[in-house]
Amino acid sequence: MTRRARGFTLIEMIISMTISLVGIAAAMAVLTTQNAAFTKQSGIGSAVAESQFALDAIENAVRIPFRDIPGFPEVTVVGHEGAMIVGRLGGREVVALSGRFHVYEGHSAALAAFPVRVFHAMGARELFVSNAAGGISSRLAVGDLMMISDHLNLMGTNPLVGPTQEGEPRFPDMTDAYDPGLRRVLRTTAEKLDIPLREGVYAGVLGPSYESPSEVKMLRLLGADAVGMSTVPEVIVARALGIRVAGISCITNAAAGVTGAALSHAEVLETTRRVSGAFESLVTEFLARPPARQLSSAR
Repeated sequence: MTRRARGFTLIEMIISMTISLVGIAAAMAVLTTQNAAFTKQSGIGSAVAESQFALDAIENAVRIPFRDIPGFPEVTVVGHEGAMIVGRLGGREVVALSGRFHVYEGHSAALAAFPVRVFHAMGARELFVSNAAGGISSRLAVGDLMMISDHLNLMGTNPLVGPTQEGEPRFPDMTDAYDPGLRRVLRTTAEKLDIPLREGVYAGVLGPSYESPSEVKMLRLLGADAVGMSTVPEVIVARALGIRVAGISCITNAAAGVTGAALSHAEVLETTRRVSGAFESLVTEFLARPPARQLSSAR
């Protein structure tokens, strides 16, 4: 299939799906045991997309701007390219999103998670989410990669509010929101590559303002290790659809009050650029794992 043909086929598929689907998200989804869809995400006002986390490694990449895809709003956050990318990564066919939609931009949580529904309709059954986050735990340093073990939804909303979509449970189980099997594979992959990988709980807040020192203290008491402004809506919808999820937060800065320093979006951008190489290697090797290693306790 030619690159041009592949692009038009994808747009036509999305056009037909957006007639009946409502919602969108950024993440990586494995379409089959051999094919995958990867989307790059950002949080806490970061620009993971600008640093091209793993996306530059996609081979034979075809980029489709969000503005050319029905139902996709244009991105407004600095560092978000706003494009769907089709190609190969880790030996698999992938479809990726460079950039995402945030609730703080005025979008509904359902729209923030819509790409997950699109990927599911395309056959995706695994999702890899990434974001930039502020470090709360004293175990985390700027530049660390943190595998997400669980999350706190503190956005004041939920992407599943409203009528239940056909085939979805009214009350989806979030016990293993981040698939234990995929987390084991991710941990093993990091050890193989000698890439330090922390683990912790991600707190998703509304934004767009950074958290105050008192809010960070509250989040620490609630059990959060890192905080950001994305990811949670996408993961909730993924689990409602039965999609297995793995995720990583890049600790781009210390949360307010942890060091006493003022927070800067420029620091977020610089840190994501600095760690992009390790992240790219980890994601590529994770995707290249043999199908037999895709173990999970999830449904």
